[in-house]
Amino acid sequence: MEILLAEDSLTSARMTMSALKSGGVQHRLTWLTDGNETLQFLHRQGKYAQAPSPDLILLDLGLPIIDGREVLAEIRSDDELRQIPVVVLTGSTLQQDQIRSEQLSVEGYLTKPVNIKQFLKLVRELANYWHADMIVPATGS
Repeated sequence: MEILLAEDSLTSARMTMSALKSGGVQHRLTWLTDGNETLQFLHRQGKYAQAPSPDLILLDLGLPIIDGREVLAEIRSDDELRQIPVVVLTGSTLQQDQIRSEQLSVEGYLTKPVNIKQFLKLVRELANYWHADMIVPATGS
């Protein structure tokens, strides 16, 4: 599973990486620290021309340069990106952020400090969905 972590806090990024590792989720993670880089990665621009397409995006709303809210809106408005599951991991407790995120069809909205058990349960569910989606039924000949 390819995971893109868009998070500007080293502490939060380390906690997320540690949770994924200890939770036994098989993955490869790319960590980016601002919204501009995140969009370049997703659109495979510049130094990210060969970037893998993520199977899951873990997105902080409070990213520098381009805000995570703008990144989420861009993801959901792009035909090639909108199918990627997004889990918002944010320090924002504003109800309007949660409502807006839900309107943009996020798979999860978790506030920091993130409940590790809840986070791992959500990621495992998404990983199981991802694995099930990768299985192509055999067709009879």
